[in-house]
Amino acid sequence: MDNNRIAAIQKIEKERKSKVICYLTGDRAQFPTNIGEDVIPILYRHLELIGYQNKIDLFLYTRGGDMVVPIRIVKLIRNYCKSLSILVPYRCHSAGTLICLGADEIVMTKLAELTPVDPTSQTHPFNPKMPNPANPLQQITLPISVEDVRSYLAFAKEELDAQDQQIVELYSKMTNQSYPNITHLHPLALGNVYRVQKMIKIITRRLLEMHFKITESNQDLTINKIIKEITEDICVHNYPIYADEAKKLGLKISKPKDNQEKLIWELFELYSERMKLALPFNAIEELGINPSMQGNCYGAYIESLNAEDAFNFIYDLTRHPQQANMPIFNMSKVQWEKIR
Repeated sequence: MDNNRIAAIQKIEKERKSKVICYLTGDRAQFPTNIGEDVIPILYRHLELIGYQNKIDLFLYTRGGDMVVPIRIVKLIRNYCKSLSILVPYRCHSAGTLICLGADEIVMTKLAELTPVDPTSQTHPFNPKMPNPANPLQQITLPISVEDVRSYLAFAKEELDAQDQQIVELYSKMTNQSYPNITHLHPLALGNVYRVQKMIKIITRRLLEMHFKITESNQDLTINKIIKEITEDICVHNYPIYADEAKKLGLKISKPKDNQEKLIWELFELYSERMKLALPFNAIEELGINPSMQGNCYGAYIESLNAEDAFNFIYDLTRHPQQANMPIFNMSKVQWEKIR
């Protein structure tokens, strides 16, 4: 238990008259983590200890992850509170932005950023494959960006003035292996891309409808505007959506008071230090003069006043017998650990 983090959480709870749960996924090289379904039972434990509250603040830092998990997270937390707010100290990308869409309030610091939620089809069995450079006998499944496919066809229509029949021919070239020198997409892989795109729009709408009063026609127009902007119009996946732009979209954005902003940022810095987010991993420096060593790095955190869980990467470093400047890195264990 870190008393500094506990004290920081207590200060935010007192300032905002809420109960705080912190959820951070890491983006340190060698130890990245994403939003995933494994977090659901851990969040449930924290919520059971907190009990039903008027307001819960989810302190969130993430580069993204599974696009279906956000609606599970939001629905789970809403079972324990009248009002849900997301505290965004800094990055809250992709699937993290989806979580924000399901909140009654998104509290963004001056540095906080959301992003579009265009997904990538990562592991579909019919995705294109290429030889693994490290082992030519193995193949690597290539991801397909939904936005890349959509933008390619939009480019053909808008910039090249392609007509409907020409668009059909483009699809044919993308899926027909008889065309040389073209990376082909299986028709079922393209079908999955379309399915994923529709799924994201449905999830985005359902998250927004949790707190927008859709009986009012202007609210439905706002929802449609947000969906279009978040899932279609912004073509760069990591485009930063800051508080002013998010508010113009119609999202329920709040800027923290000066004292609250300071408290939120101080808490983020404590987690950043704990997870070494700003510290590049240097295997040579880690190993030092030792022939071998075991180290660890916390790649994700879920913490509240009553409980603490961390995703721990445990790794081994061994000095290379021929190349001293290239230690052998081996990940020996990765797991969630219940700290308290």
